[in-house]
Amino acid sequence: MKKKMRAHAIIRGRVQGVFFRVETKRAADRCRVKGWVRNLVDGTVEAVFEGDKDRVEKTLAWCGQGPPHSTVEDVKVRWQDYTGEFRDFRILY
Repeated sequence: MKKKMRAHAIIRGRVQGVFFRVETKRAADRCRVKGWVRNLVDGTVEAVFEGDKDRVEKTLAWCGQGPPHSTVEDVKVRWQDYTGEFRDFRILY
């Protein structure tokens, strides 16, 4: 059985106004990861990813690159216990 994990990420750089949230949702959906993503008032993007650890890591690796017009400077990740609370991946506003 694969290990399930939860990752809480803060992505810093040029990550707002460049379709980062939409593309993060696409990446999470491709990897079959659940959770959410949202913009924060300080210009960063916050996300929570849950699923198989290897799939969460793949989604986080994508976040380190981001979509074409973004410039990711840093991704801070805090690993947490899996909760299973999410049914899908959503963009929060």
